[in-house]
Amino acid sequence: MSKNIDERVKALRRLMKAEGISAYYITGTDPHQSEYVSPRWRTRAFISGFTGSAGSVLITEDKALLWVDSRYYIQGASEIENSEFILMKIEELSPETYMEENLEKGAVLGIEERSVSINSFLFLKELLARRDIEVVTTKDLLSSLWQDRPSAPVTKLRLVDVAYAGLTREDKLERVRSVLEKKGVDFTFITSIDDIAWLTNLRGDDILYNPVFLSFAFVDKTKAVLFTAKERFDEKVRAEIEKCFEIREYEEAYTLLPSIAHGKAYFDSTKVNMGFFSVFEKAFFTGIDITTTLKARKNMIELRGMRRAHKLDGIAFANFMANLDTEPDGSLSEIDVSNAFEAQRDRLEGYLGPSFAPISAFAENGAIVHYSATKESNRKIDKDGLLVLDTGSQFYFGMTDLTRTLLFGKATREEKIDYTLVLKGHLALASQRFIKGTRGYQLDILAHQYLWTAGMTYSHGTGHGVGCNLNVHEGPMRISPAPIDVPLEEGMVLSDEPGVYKENRHGVRIENLVAVQKDVTTEFGEFLSFEVLSLVPYEKELIETNLLTDNEIKLINAYHEWVRDELIDEVDEKAKAWLEKATSPLVRV
Repeated sequence: MSKNIDERVKALRRLMKAEGISAYYITGTDPHQSEYVSPRWRTRAFISGFTGSAGSVLITEDKALLWVDSRYYIQGASEIENSEFILMKIEELSPETYMEENLEKGAVLGIEERSVSINSFLFLKELLARRDIEVVTTKDLLSSLWQDRPSAPVTKLRLVDVAYAGLTREDKLERVRSVLEKKGVDFTFITSIDDIAWLTNLRGDDILYNPVFLSFAFVDKTKAVLFTAKERFDEKVRAEIEKCFEIREYEEAYTLLPSIAHGKAYFDSTKVNMGFFSVFEKAFFTGIDITTTLKARKNMIELRGMRRAHKLDGIAFANFMANLDTEPDGSLSEIDVSNAFEAQRDRLEGYLGPSFAPISAFAENGAIVHYSATKESNRKIDKDGLLVLDTGSQFYFGMTDLTRTLLFGKATREEKIDYTLVLKGHLALASQRFIKGTRGYQLDILAHQYLWTAGMTYSHGTGHGVGCNLNVHEGPMRISPAPIDVPLEEGMVLSDEPGVYKENRHGVRIENLVAVQKDVTTEFGEFLSFEVLSLVPYEKELIETNLLTDNEIKLINAYHEWVRDELIDEVDEKAKAWLEKATSPLVRV
C-alpha cells in the first residue's frame, strides 16, 4: 500500500508541475464541506492512505504531510507508516501556519475549487499574501490519477412524516423566510446537506450512516429551489416536494444561481464552496446557516422521538449484556461484541441501522480514540481488561449515540481510578444548572476537573450536537475548550462524553446524550439544565466509591433507579436479573 501511495504522490507532483503549482492542499471533504463523505470524495484516503474522518494533506515538491487532530494521532501514524508521508499534529502546528512559515516566497498554492469553502480560501489567500505566496483554485487534479474513482451517489429519496418531523416543510420555509426578513436580506443559499434534509423533510443514503443526499437549496421570499438529481424522486415524493420546491438538477446550481440570486444574500461562508464565489462578491452577509440554528433546537415531537429511541436503545443494551460472557477466554473478539449489540438493536421497532461506524476497542486499542476494528486488527478478548464500546442507532423518529466502558475479567486499581474520575466529570456536567446564555466552552471544565487534578486529560471535545434521524455530529453548539460563541438553548441535544486514554494500556469513555431544558427562573434570570436521555447503567465494578462524594453516589443511584423503572417491564426475561443487579444501589465500601 505504501508503494502505491508514494507512486500517487509522485504522479500528483507531475500534474502540479504542469499546472504551475508549487504546493497542493487537499482538504479531504466534498463540495458541501461535509465531515463524512461518500467514496467519491475520500481524497485524503486516496492520496495518503489515512482513513479517519478529519485531516488534511499538503503536497509540495519534496514533502508529503498529513495533518490530524488528537483523536487520530495513533491511527494516522499507523496508516501512513512506510510511506513518504509525515504525520503533523494540528494542535501543535496548523497547516495554515506551516504554509505561512515554510512555503517559499513566490510559491503558488493550489486547492481544488469545490473542496474548499469561501471562508477558508479567503483566509489562506490573505494570510499567504503577506509572503507573496499566491493561492489559486484548480480543477480536480486527482481525477486523472484515480482511475477507478467512484461516481457521485444518487440514492432514492424518502419522505419524513410530519408525525416524526414535528413541522411540515411549509412550516420550515416560513421560519427561514421570517429570519430573512429580520436580517434584512433577500435570499439564502444552503449547501450543508443535513440542513437541506431537515428543511425538505427528505432523507437519502448518499453517505454511509448519514441519511442525507447531495443537494443545494435556494430560498428567497417567494421561491424555493432544490438542486439535486431528478432521478432520485419517485412520483409520490416528487409530487410532495414540488408543492414547495422547484426541482433542478444538481449541477445546475453552478449555472442557474447567478440568474436567480438577486439582492442581498445571506449564507454560511464556511460551508459554501469556491465554485459559487462569483455569486457572492457583492451585497452579502455571512453567518451560521439559518437552517442550522433552527434544526439545532429540537421541537417537542422530535424530543419525544429522541426519548423513545433512547428507551429502545436501553432495552437492546440490557438484552445484549444479559447474553454477553465477560470472562476473557478468547472466545470473543472486538467485532463479536459490537455485532452482538447490533443484533439486539436489529430487533427494535423503527430501527434503521447504526448512526456511525461502531467503535469496539479492547485493552490497548481503547487508547485509540476513534479506533475501528478491521479483520486485520480485530483483537481477541483473551485477558482481563477494558473495552470501550461507542455505538449509535438510527430510528425514523430519533437517534442515539452511546459509549460505555465494559469490564472483562478483573479490573486493576488504575483502571478503576481512571473510570471513576471520568464518571465524576460526566456526572458534574450532566447535573449542572446554568444561566441562560451560557456557551458550551464555559461548561467544559466541569468534565475535565477531576482528571486535571490527577494530572490527566483528554483532547477531544466533551460534547457535540446530535441530529434527529440525521447526522450524529451537528452544529452549531458544542461543549469543548474551543470558544464557540453559540449559547446552549432549550431543545438542543448534545453528548456528554469525557474520557481518558493511555497509550498501550487502556482507554475509558462514558457517554450519554442530554437535552437542554428549562429549569428555574429567579430574580437573577432564567436557568437551564440537562435532561439525560440515555438509559444504560454505568459499570459498577469499575467504580471506586471512596473517590465519590455522597451526592455523586445519590446521582448514580437515582439514575440507575430511573433506568430500572423505565426498562424492567420491556427487556427480555433473561435480562431482568442482569438489569436488577446492574442498577442495584451503590454503597460506599
